[in-house]
Amino acid sequence: MKLTFLGTGTSQGVPVIGCKCAVCRSEDRRDRRLRTSAMLDVEGVRIAIDAGPDFRYQMLREGVTRLDAILLTHQHKDHTAGIDDVRAFNFVDYPTIRTMHIYGNRTTIDRVLHEYDYAFAANKYRGVPVIELHTIDEQQPFSIGGVEIVPIVGEHSSRFRSVGYRIGNLAYITDFSRIEPSEEAKLIGVKVLVINALRWEPHDSHFSVGEALDVIRRVQPERAFLTHMSHGIGLHAEAEARLPEGVNFAYDGLVVEI
Repeated sequence: MKLTFLGTGTSQGVPVIGCKCAVCRSEDRRDRRLRTSAMLDVEGVRIAIDAGPDFRYQMLREGVTRLDAILLTHQHKDHTAGIDDVRAFNFVDYPTIRTMHIYGNRTTIDRVLHEYDYAFAANKYRGVPVIELHTIDEQQPFSIGGVEIVPIVGEHSSRFRSVGYRIGNLAYITDFSRIEPSEEAKLIGVKVLVINALRWEPHDSHFSVGEALDVIRRVQPERAFLTHMSHGIGLHAEAEARLPEGVNFAYDGLVVEI
């Protein structure tokens, strides 16, 4: 299995528009973070996790010409705003039209139906995305092309939930601020854990670095990567030294073999 970090930044990305802090002015490519998403290549199946506003550029940067499915973690725009761009994959082999399969919980799928209603209209205009939506049961595993996926539910805030995913020895969770012990138990045994860590200080809707490290200590993966980071993390080269062994800040374009 191969994991590619397409984006590792928070909803504003890094650099932040108009910001003159050292991180936003950094020339280190590890400090330049697109909105958080990832891509998995496993058993011949290619799956993206989230499709935010940087989706088009991320696909071009990685040279992606085929994508089988997208897993959505939740309904916020920094994770769904790029869905219209799946039409490039629909028509890349025209006249063959390849349907894009998108998976998410009921709340997320309902939002996609509302915001991209033109893709599901009875009388579609030419060139709209060709999408098949799949509503997952948050408590039941499902499969994509024979690859089993286990949903993991966390609280984003008091108003929203986010869904992470375990695929074999990898678990990927983002936009969590709290996780119940029963859901955390689904992470036990993974070799690689990807988990969000917005900043060093506490936040009401995202794990801080300390809170993410607490989860990592309990789960005990072989390796862990932090993602969904703001410029408040600091310069990558300096911040990395503050992390324990086996834990790293992910960065855009990082590839991990599992």
